[in-house]
Amino acid sequence: MSVTAIMEKTRASLSTFVILVFFLFLFLSPSLAEIKSLTINSDTRPMILFEKFGFTHKGHVSISVSSVSVAVLSSDVQPESSRLGFFLLNEETLLQVLMEIQQNPSFCVLDSHYIFRLFTFRDLSPPPLTSFNRSYPVTSPNEYSLFFANCAPGTSVSMVVRTEVYNLDSEGSKEFLSAGQTHLPSLFTIFSIIYLAFFAFWLSICHTNKLSVHRIHLLMALLLLMKALNLICAAEDKHYVKVTGLPHGWDVLFYIFQFIRVVLLFTVIVLIGTGWSFLKPFLQDREKKVLMIVIPLQVLANLASVVIGETGPFIKDWVTWNQVFLLVDIICCCAIIFPIVWSIRSLRETSKTDGKASRNLAKLTLFRQFYIVVIGYLYFTRIVVFALRTIAAYKYQWVSNAAEETASLAFYVVMFYMFRPVEKNEYFVLDEEEEEAAEIALKDEEFEL
Repeated sequence: MSVTAIMEKTRASLSTFVILVFFLFLFLSPSLAEIKSLTINSDTRPMILFEKFGFTHKGHVSISVSSVSVAVLSSDVQPESSRLGFFLLNEETLLQVLMEIQQNPSFCVLDSHYIFRLFTFRDLSPPPLTSFNRSYPVTSPNEYSLFFANCAPGTSVSMVVRTEVYNLDSEGSKEFLSAGQTHLPSLFTIFSIIYLAFFAFWLSICHTNKLSVHRIHLLMALLLLMKALNLICAAEDKHYVKVTGLPHGWDVLFYIFQFIRVVLLFTVIVLIGTGWSFLKPFLQDREKKVLMIVIPLQVLANLASVVIGETGPFIKDWVTWNQVFLLVDIICCCAIIFPIVWSIRSLRETSKTDGKASRNLAKLTLFRQFYIVVIGYLYFTRIVVFALRTIAAYKYQWVSNAAEETASLAFYVVMFYMFRPVEKNEYFVLDEEEEEAAEIALKDEEFEL
């Protein structure tokens, strides 16, 4: 076998592997929707995902391409215009397409019987126009992904693409949100009202117990306000995307308040875990280091979130940004646990020398409960919500958002109740009659993690 043949076979195998991984990864991505105008420059990828959308029986997809050019990277390549084009693919037929590619590495996905082929470059206007504009009805309800396929190895494609994916409601108006996300504006509005009421209630508690209010309680109030504003912007963002296909600037406000809210949330959890301001007025060096790690990482995580949300999988580094976001989130979730563990161990050591068993038992109980609550919150919002988003039918994608917001609200309520400003806070409860029982309890290994 010649060197050229070996290289061709290796390139075909590598291309097949890339396509397989690409398909499997992208079908785990959330649905994207709104009017998009994109510019593709000298792209050699065999597959590009533009949209993932849940259609009703009145769905439509409109595609407009212009300034199309195909550059040949190798002189021995003569690309056929029918080997480049757009198609729709749903998750049910994904496995059949993957099997076709595995069985024949040189197989072009545009030839598959399991796809809904829209058009190829053969349908473009003759040069120098090189453009195409058409709308296609989608009468079979399902979640489809809009792909561009380049089955001509050794070529790069440049073009300007404008896409519109939408459903028609009962009145014939366009809805640019996926079928499983049309309830999100109402859902976010309801939760924003709940958090505003929570914020007002927390301020009343702080006002009633002025003498017991610490700086951490003010940060907690600010956290509630940022959460409410974040949800308001999310509701407006989804509403305008649903009605017009464009966020009209609400996405910018959403990302701003999301950044502040997430940084505040991790900071509050770390500070509560250290007992800052209500147990001690200062932070130790190791606790400061945790904050110095968590806050910059959250800046990076939010940057990755913006790139993921505002660009989409059509950019070349989209997978990398997803991996960065996942890695940073895992590191931050692990980091915020350490201050709570340190506080529990410190309280156990202190209980052996200060002779205040009842008070230390109350503190240990509270920190242990907080540790369990934080672990449960992180597990549910990172694992369970992801599982719901993956297994739920496309019409019920909003359920994962509802579950996430419900879990977050429950976490906020429990955390704020445990560390509320009251005169007889559990930190300072001291019952002399139960001192002996507390000493026995502290000797137990119940509080070991």
